[in-house]
Amino acid sequence: MAKVELKQPIVAEISEAIKDAQSVVLVDYRGLTVEQDTNLRKQLREAGVTYKVYKNTMMNFAFKGTDFEQLAPYLEGPSAVAISTTDATAPARILAKFAKDAKALEIKAGVVEGTVYDATGMQAIAAIPSRDELISKLLGSLQSPITNFARVMNQLAEKGGASACEAPVAEAAPAEEVATEAAAE
Repeated sequence: MAKVELKQPIVAEISEAIKDAQSVVLVDYRGLTVEQDTNLRKQLREAGVTYKVYKNTMMNFAFKGTDFEQLAPYLEGPSAVAISTTDATAPARILAKFAKDAKALEIKAGVVEGTVYDATGMQAIAAIPSRDELISKLLGSLQSPITNFARVMNQLAEKGGASACEAPVAEAAPAEEVATEAAAE
């Protein structure tokens, strides 16, 4: 069997993985211990991120003609790829957090929703909260005024309810008197 025929399934596997990817991040994993690598893979798997080591030439062939073709200059030295089809910032976030403890892990570059970022750009992407965190913050900010309104209404109810609010209105002249005075003029 020729070498090309052996490589085609690997290139097809990479192409299939990146087909619907929202983000792809390249990392240099040299120097990681087996324990660190296992822990990193576990964290990525729990977040729904595919993490695999491929030869650079295989990734280069798979990236041709896609948004990820711009990663070709970063395919030097040992490279692993983290691919996410659901959360665009998840690979960068997890890898950057892990790299703080494991100094050997180095983010090379990545593509997030069609835009290429170098290592510095990927650090900025890693600072963006996840989609779920953003939604919960939005719901919290929308819920806050409603909660405050409910709290005020509850306090009014505890102090006497509607009768406490009607007392100032009762001191005003009744509507019939106002109408009579207006007719007399």
